[in-house]
Amino acid sequence: MKSSTPSAKMGTEPILSLLIKLAIPSVIGMATQAIYNVVDSIYVGHISKDALSAVTLAFPIQMILIAIAMGTSVGVTSLISRSLGGGDRKQAGLAAEHALFVSVLLSIVVGLAGALFSVPITKIFTSDPLMIELTSRYIRIIMIGSFGLFIPQILQGIQRGEGNTMTPMVIMAISAVLNIILDPILIFGIGRIPALGVEGAAYATVLARILGGAVLALIMMKGKREVEFSLKGFSFQPSILGNIYSVGFPAMAMQLLGSIMLAVANLIIARHDATAIAAYGIYYRLQSFIFMPVFGIGQAVLPLIGYNYGNKDYERIRKTVWYGMLSAVLFTCIGFALFQLFPRELIVMFNDSPDLVLIGITALKRISLGILLVGPTIISANIFQALGKGAPSLVISVLRNLVILLPVMFLLGELGGISSLWFAFPISELVSFFLSVFWLSRILKGVRGEIGEMRKVTLDPARA
Repeated sequence: MKSSTPSAKMGTEPILSLLIKLAIPSVIGMATQAIYNVVDSIYVGHISKDALSAVTLAFPIQMILIAIAMGTSVGVTSLISRSLGGGDRKQAGLAAEHALFVSVLLSIVVGLAGALFSVPITKIFTSDPLMIELTSRYIRIIMIGSFGLFIPQILQGIQRGEGNTMTPMVIMAISAVLNIILDPILIFGIGRIPALGVEGAAYATVLARILGGAVLALIMMKGKREVEFSLKGFSFQPSILGNIYSVGFPAMAMQLLGSIMLAVANLIIARHDATAIAAYGIYYRLQSFIFMPVFGIGQAVLPLIGYNYGNKDYERIRKTVWYGMLSAVLFTCIGFALFQLFPRELIVMFNDSPDLVLIGITALKRISLGILLVGPTIISANIFQALGKGAPSLVISVLRNLVILLPVMFLLGELGGISSLWFAFPISELVSFFLSVFWLSRILKGVRGEIGEMRKVTLDPARA
């Protein structure tokens, strides 16, 4: 019976306690990843400002890879949770198989592109010979080792679709801890291990991902799974892939837009001051420390809403929305306080160059003015995805990252210089917040009516 399956808890347990149980592992896992991002940048920053700028230039490429992996993972999580909510375990298994198949193909394509085209790719973002050399060496390693990103992300998405957020948390924590341990060893060298500099940071990232993914695969092979899948005898079905990417593609596009935004923002900032690129890179990594826990809450909200949407329970959907939003706001309030009260202390963790500190303090305080509004926007995107409606997230992301942020950033920079362009970020967040809340309220109203009609038909077959 459906009620006896592990995922059935998403339709029966009290919402708040269930959301906490699902969110805590994701929040811990995401926070651990955020700590790694910060520590990794601190190590790189102690090589030189040029090294930190090079890794910042490489970050849009990494974001593209992460976007593809996360988009596919979100799509498979949504489809699996909705399938289990509707009692269709076969559909859930097919979703897992198709996502894994795609992840293998992506690993091959990206690996070959990294081996052959890392320098031309880097030249898209900079013409500085030193930056090209440092960035291309870093990116080449990351792209060749991309299978350590794609495959584990899909396995984590399958687990979350079943309502299991604990195992993905453990794997993220393992990978992050391994990365933090490997970073200083490979960057600065120890004993017979030579100092590899920027390349050492890339090797540490790839090795940590591969080892974490291997542990996850072993856990899934040895343990009991609610979703059964195997690539042996795999039969491709376009409709399954279509269902995954109907949600996954908008999620992927949102991440890709973030990559484009970061790349263009770097170009706009570079028009005024090269050191400001490093300052923005510092903020970008620090904000992940705040946003990753919010993403963790969103990953708990997604299967919970998806299951109850499949199970036709609007009241549980409504409660999940409110608890998710309030939790996200709590984290962003903490982030706002940190950026406003301790900007100097945050900057000098990376590099204590006087010009970097001066620019960085202004950047952190002004960009973070909009951080309070980001939490509800992120949770809204997860809710749209859980309901199988990815388009609103995509539209809002386009407006946020391209239509509003970059033009306003350019205009303010031209009018008031580097110190003024930072105000473009809170302006963009304000517009995105109001649009997200408005669109979400309309969609939830439609879902309530849809579920109400379906329940009427179920209770009165004559209406069918």
